[in-house]
Amino acid sequence: MNWITWALVPVLIFGLWLYTAQLTRTLPMLEGKRIVLLIAHPDDEAMFFAPTLLALTRPELSNHVKILCLSSGDADGLGEIRKKELVKSGLQLGLRSADDVLIVEDENFPDSMTVTWHPRLISNFLTSAFAPKMASVSAKEAPQANIDAIITFDADGVSQHPNHKSLYAGAHAFLKALMHRHSGWECPVKLYTLTTTNVLRKYISVLDGPITVASALFKKKELGAYPTPLTFVSSPVGYRTAQKAMTTAHESQMRWFRWGWISLSRYMILNDLKKEKTL
Repeated sequence: MNWITWALVPVLIFGLWLYTAQLTRTLPMLEGKRIVLLIAHPDDEAMFFAPTLLALTRPELSNHVKILCLSSGDADGLGEIRKKELVKSGLQLGLRSADDVLIVEDENFPDSMTVTWHPRLISNFLTSAFAPKMASVSAKEAPQANIDAIITFDADGVSQHPNHKSLYAGAHAFLKALMHRHSGWECPVKLYTLTTTNVLRKYISVLDGPITVASALFKKKELGAYPTPLTFVSSPVGYRTAQKAMTTAHESQMRWFRWGWISLSRYMILNDLKKEKTL
């Protein structure tokens, strides 16, 4: 392989990146929805869900996206700093205002690599926040909520972090609670989860784009108001925005290994979400 061929490789990769980014903008999308991104720690939104936020907050889609973070990330005593960092990052990634970021400080949800949060406690909190009138709704009426969709981690939590995995179980518990006594009705809240990949795919950055997009194109699709799967590939500008959300907003977290993540992780550039079945 001569030097000209080697020189063309990055050009081809860049061209493929632009193509996949543009292609995903033509795929089914959530529009006009009240959406909550449910995360465990400040910086989850930038490290794992930046492509989702950048896509769904586009003004022409008319979505209202909020972030709910169930801890302040205070494991190292930096909770107050990290709360401010999350607000700054959320605004950089497209949220409308600082009021669209809610950060919970509750002893039931400690920032810990060894603690699994109880799904019932997560469900109770989500109910109080998003379905406060649920107990008074008759079994003969449709269940009610003040949001349309929740986006969070899947059962493996991308990094196997127990707090991430807890959100999956807690969100499912919330949907089950919503539908309690309301069988036969449609669940008013749809749950979308971020797909966990193997280690190789996790660290091949934009090169995973064709794999992810091809998978989305050939998977069984569901269209309508809540399509699935959802696939988002950020443009180079979007990728740079995601990186800045880490380097300029989450400054307290920028240790050496974070540089590796924001440089190599596919999750900084692309997300694929699937809609979970209502239990």
